Amino acid sequence: MKSSYYTLRKVSLGLITGSLVFAATTASMLSSKAVQAIENTSTSALQFTDQTDLHNIAQAMSAKRIETDIRTLVSFGTRHTLSETESDVRGIGAARRWIKSEFDKISAECGGCLEVFYQSQVISGERRIPNATEVVNVIAIQKGTSDPTRYVMMSGDIDSRVSDVMDFSSDSPGANDNASGVAGTLEAARVLSKYKFHGSIVYAALSGEEQGLFGGKILAEHAQKNNWRLKAVLNNDMIGNIEGVNGVINNTTARIFAEGTRQTESAEEARLRRFTGGEVDSPSRNLARYIDLMADRYIANLDTMVIYRLDRFRRGGHHRPFNDLGYAGVRIMETNENYNRQHQDLRTENGIVYGDTIDGVDFDYAAKLTALNAVSLAGMANAPTPPAKVSISGAVQPSTTLSWAAADADQNPQLKGYKIYWRLTDAPQWQYSKYVGKVTEATLENVVIDNYFFGVASVSEDGYESPVVYPGAAGAFGE
Repeated sequence: MKSSYYTLRKVSLGLITGSLVFAATTASMLSSKAVQAIENTSTSALQFTDQTDLHNIAQAMSAKRIETDIRTLVSFGTRHTLSETESDVRGIGAARRWIKSEFDKISAECGGCLEVFYQSQVISGERRIPNATEVVNVIAIQKGTSDPTRYVMMSGDIDSRVSDVMDFSSDSPGANDNASGVAGTLEAARVLSKYKFHGSIVYAALSGEEQGLFGGKILAEHAQKNNWRLKAVLNNDMIGNIEGVNGVINNTTARIFAEGTRQTESAEEARLRRFTGGEVDSPSRNLARYIDLMADRYIANLDTMVIYRLDRFRRGGHHRPFNDLGYAGVRIMETNENYNRQHQDLRTENGIVYGDTIDGVDFDYAAKLTALNAVSLAGMANAPTPPAKVSISGAVQPSTTLSWAAADADQNPQLKGYKIYWRLTDAPQWQYSKYVGKVTEATLENVVIDNYFFGVASVSEDGYESPVVYPGAAGAFGE
């Protein structure tokens, strides 16, 4: 859908530019430098390299395999964090052992390309986990070939719940919330494990989400302690429902929730941001823009909405613990939620059927959103690392200069160079770009810094690009 929008916008910009140049010629209202700036902007429309591998990855996602995985997860009866752990057929213990066995199978099929392990911590004394309980995540890591300490991550939540968040014995199918996210993560691993990437990819099945985001907290702290250069967290929480409680049925849209100002911002960084901007250009926001463009380019019949909010209104998800530590993280999910199917006891009241059961999941739609995750992970893992130490200058000058640190050559042998992006300050998506080569500084002549937002992306020899990095601490993806 958006490809048409961008085409129309480019055409309209061209018409506007032509009108302005015509007016300048006939009425002598614009200086030659102003005309040059307009021409520079109008001829720098977005340019991308189409990637055959990404099309193949998107098409390889199987709705049937996702359905099978969701049905298996539902078959465990309940996956409540406090539920049974010893049984082989019921409870979260059985569910997580099955998930690990699936990751192990995937790894065996790719010659041991995945490092599969449990990651856990005992939690107690919490409102929703009052007694000592081991919260266990299932992690699979596909190590990168040249830059293994740089990570991108896809996650889903293992646990489920009913109306009473402390009810760990009643049946709680959790088909959409969130067997769909775990099934998508498994399917992404099946497909992406057939490829090799420069950076590492993490596939995470997290626990304890409904009880307080504990699985995410455990893994985020693990990433920080072990110095992961974690560039992106794609949290998938409910990616299978297309029938909204508002009556809307739509399988062509999805939402990407992305916070603005990062949680770890210091007082000095906030002071500087007040004068330079960056409120809408956090790494999470530019990660969301990256995924949005991937949808336009590689996922048929899918239009994503970038929501400028951490999560749904006054609600939360498993990307938040990563955001809390300063990592770029977003939530990918369906557009039209059905609250009758979320956090509900299985029952029928006044003709309304309640409960998160398998019949509420559209498997083709879940496969479509899984494909969006997979092409985004693959694109970032194949691209060079996002530029670091990006800075900008140009106050009271006719041109704008950006600079950045050179990427490590050993970690990024695929690096071709860098591309500068810019957009009008009220535009939601990047509008213009210019490839500037393998340099660490470039100037956009007669493009005034006050009128646009700017950023820099790394580009590989075969055309893969990193997310765009906004200058300064507000937009930094880290070293």
